[in-house]
Amino acid sequence: MTDTTARTRFRAATCPYEDASLPIEERVADLLGRMTVEEKAGLMFQTIAVMGPEGTLLDDKGSLPFEFTVREMIAEKGMNHFNLLGGGRPEHIAQWHNRIQELALETRLGIPVTLSTDPRHHFTDNPGTAAYAEGFSQYPETLGLAAIGDEELVREFADLMRREYLAVGIRLALHPQIDLATEPRWSRINGTFGEDAELTGKLVAAYIRGAQGETLNTESVACMTKHFPGGGPQLDGEDPHFPYGREQVYPGGNFDYHLEPFRKALAAGTSQMMPYYGMPIETEHEAVAFGFNKGIITGLLREQLGFDGIVCTDWGLISDANIMGQTMPARAWGVEESSVPDRVLRVLEAGCDQFGGEHIPERIVDLVAAGRLTEERLDRSVRRLLREKFVLGLFDHPFVDPTATAALVGTDAGIAAGLRAQSRSVTVLKNTTARKGSARDASVPDASPHDEPVLPLAAGIRVYVQGVDADVAAGYGTVVATPEEADVAIMRIKTPFEPREGGFEQFFHAGSLEFTEAELTPILDLCATVPTVVDIYLERPAVIPEIADRSAALVANYGCADAPLLDALFGRVQPEGRLPFELPRSMADVRAQRSDVPRDGKDPVFPFGHGLTY
Repeated sequence: MTDTTARTRFRAATCPYEDASLPIEERVADLLGRMTVEEKAGLMFQTIAVMGPEGTLLDDKGSLPFEFTVREMIAEKGMNHFNLLGGGRPEHIAQWHNRIQELALETRLGIPVTLSTDPRHHFTDNPGTAAYAEGFSQYPETLGLAAIGDEELVREFADLMRREYLAVGIRLALHPQIDLATEPRWSRINGTFGEDAELTGKLVAAYIRGAQGETLNTESVACMTKHFPGGGPQLDGEDPHFPYGREQVYPGGNFDYHLEPFRKALAAGTSQMMPYYGMPIETEHEAVAFGFNKGIITGLLREQLGFDGIVCTDWGLISDANIMGQTMPARAWGVEESSVPDRVLRVLEAGCDQFGGEHIPERIVDLVAAGRLTEERLDRSVRRLLREKFVLGLFDHPFVDPTATAALVGTDAGIAAGLRAQSRSVTVLKNTTARKGSARDASVPDASPHDEPVLPLAAGIRVYVQGVDADVAAGYGTVVATPEEADVAIMRIKTPFEPREGGFEQFFHAGSLEFTEAELTPILDLCATVPTVVDIYLERPAVIPEIADRSAALVANYGCADAPLLDALFGRVQPEGRLPFELPRSMADVRAQRSDVPRDGKDPVFPFGHGLTY
C-alpha cells in the first residue's frame, strides 16, 4: 500500500495539516487546533511495544508482558510513540511497523506513529540483548568507539545506523548515552563513551550529525540524548533504576564537568533529551529525581542552555510496574509519597514533554478536567512532538518497503565495517617479549635484540583456547587440546560483578570489580603453564593487577566477536584502542575515589588513554 493510497482510504478529504506544500509551522498549528484534550494527552506518552512472530500484531493479551495491546493503545488511548522491545528479522520489523502505521491512519486524525529503539548496532553475546542486533551491522559498544577515538568513524557508524533504522521504520534513537564513567562500579558504563568529557563531547557531536544530519530532516533518525545532566556519579555505583541507587553525588564539586558533553550535543542539534532517574544530593539543586526537577529541566536545560526540543522522561517515573517478573516501584525519587496525578503534574511543571514507559493519558485528561492543568500547557509540549513528526516526514511517508530491507540492512559492506571496527577497538594493555623462535620461553624482563613481543601472534602457531570458538581459532593457528602442547594460550574473560536477584535486576552488573580467589586461580594457573594472552571484556573498569602481572599479553575489548579479536591478535587488523577509563589497582582505591571526578585513582594499573600498538 502506498502512502497516498493509505491516507485516501481512511479520509475522503485532505485537511490542511496533510498538505505537504504548506510550511511545517502552519501544518502543526492546523492539526493542533483540531485535537481534543484526549488526543493531545495520548501524544504525550511513549511506552514499550512488542511485535508478534514474523512482524504480526500481538492481540492475545495472554502473550503480552503488558496490560494493553498496541492496537488498544493506538485506538483507545490515542498513543502514537512506541519503543520496540526485542526484535526479529529486519523485514519483519518493517512489516510490523507498517501494520501499526495502518492502525494509526484509522484514527480520527491519522497521526502517524514514531517508532523508537534502544541501540541495535553493537556486538553482544548476551541472550537478553542479542535479539536487538539480529540482522543489523554490529560494531563494538560505544566504549569501543571511544577507544578508537575517531570522530569520522563515529559519524560513519551513526550514518549506517540511520540508514538501517530508516529501512525498518525506526525514526527515533533512544541514544546516544553520554553519561561520564567517573564511578567505576556503575552498571551502565558499557553504554557510555568513557570517563573523559572532552572525548565524549567530540564523539557525541559526530554521532548526532551522523544520525540526524546537520539539521533534522526527512532522512534523519532523531536522537534522544541521555541522561541529562549526566548519570555517572552514582553513590557507591548503584543504579537509580532501584531505590538503593537513587542518590547521585558530587563529592568533588564536579557537576558542571558532567554537563560538558550535553553542551556539545546541544550544539550538534540533538532533537530530544532524556533526564535520568537519579536525584542530586547536597548540591544547589532540589533533591528530587531529574525528571521532576524544574530547576534542572526548565532552569538549566531550557533557560540556561536554550534547549527548545523534546524532553522525554526515562521509563517508569509515575507508575509501579512488573518487569520480567520483578515488582518495580515508580522511580519517583524524592516525591515517592506523592499521588500518581501529583507526579504527572510535577513532571509537566518541571518542563518535560513526554512520559516514557507509561500509558496513562487519562491522568492528564483528569488533571485538565479538574482545573489543575491548562490546555495551553499541553499545547507547548504537543506542538514540539507534532513538529518533529512533520520534520521527519512521517505524515507524508509513514510506510517503508519490507522487500528493500535485504539490500539496505546488514549488507556485506556494513557487516565488514562493523567487524573491522571491533578489531580496531581492541586495546593492547601489555605485550611482553619472549625468546625469538619459541613463544613457550618465559618472559624476559631485559629483552635482547633476539627477543620479540608475544603479539602479533604468528600464523599457524600452536594455540590452546578458553572462551574462544575452536573452529574459529583454527583459521588462525593450530588448535591443541591442552596447554602443555601449546606455544601460546588465548583466554577470554569478562569484568567481574556481584550477581543480583530478580528477573530485571540481574541484568545490572554492579558491585565489586575484582575477581574472587576462586575465579582468579584458574586464570593465573594457565598463565603459569604457558604464555597466555588474556582478553578481557571491559563493561566496567576491572581490577586486574594479578592478571596484568602474570599474563604474557593482555588486551581489552568492548564488545567483540572471536574472529575480529583474532584478527587483531594475529595482526591482520591493527588494534588501535586506548583505554576510555583508567583501570584501578584495588577495590580500596575504587572506594576512595570521588564519584564525580575522572581519573581519580591514586595508582591505576593502567591509566586513561593507555594502549600499545604493534
